[in-house]
Amino acid sequence: MKIKDGQTIVFIGDSITDCGRGRGENTLGNGYVKTFSDLFTIREPKRTITIINRGISGDNVKGLQGRWADDVLRNKPDFLSVKIGINDISNFLQQGEITPAVFQDAYDDILSRTMAALPKCKILLIDPFFLSVEKSPSSGRTSYMGALPAYHKAIAKMSKKYNTAHLKTHAMFQNLLKYHDPNKFCPEPVHPNPTGHLAIAEAVYQKLS
Repeated sequence: MKIKDGQTIVFIGDSITDCGRGRGENTLGNGYVKTFSDLFTIREPKRTITIINRGISGDNVKGLQGRWADDVLRNKPDFLSVKIGINDISNFLQQGEITPAVFQDAYDDILSRTMAALPKCKILLIDPFFLSVEKSPSSGRTSYMGALPAYHKAIAKMSKKYNTAHLKTHAMFQNLLKYHDPNKFCPEPVHPNPTGHLAIAEAVYQKLS
C-alpha cells in the first residue's frame, strides 16, 4: 500500500480517531490522524494528499453502519482506515448486545459495501487496544483484556476475506509495555496521550507509505 500524490484517505472510528476534531469538514483533531498528517508532510514533501477524519467519540461498529454512506462512500477515498472495537467490547461486557459474532457481521457489511462501491479502495483495519498489565481476576480491566481476542479474531477474518492491511495495535502496545509503564502511552487504558498517538500514527504511516 502506497499513497500517491493527489489521493484521498478517510480515517473513521471512535474517540481515539475523533480526538477533538469538532465537526468541520476539514478538521483532523489532535490525535493520531493529525500526527499522521504531520508525519506525511515532512516525510513526503513532494506529495499532497487529502486526509479526512470521520471519527466520532463513543461510536461502535453499528454506528459506522448507519453513517457509512455519508462518511465513507460519499468521499470516494482511495485509502480507508477503520479503527473500531473498544466501545463494542464495552457494550458486550455491560449489555451483552454487540457480541463478537454481531461485531463481525456488521464489519463484514461495511467492508462489502465499500468493495461494491469502491473496488479500488485500499483498506487498513486497526485493532482495538487496551493498555493494562492488570492480572487480578476480579478487575474490570482484566475483563476487557479477556474479551479482546475474540474481536481481534473477527477483524483478522475480515482482513483476510477482503485482502486488507491489518495493524495490530494491541500487540504493538503490549510489546512496548515490556519496557515502559502504561502511563507512558495512556493516562488510562483506552485513550492515548500524545506519545500513544504518535506510536499509532507511525505504525499507520509504515502501513500506508
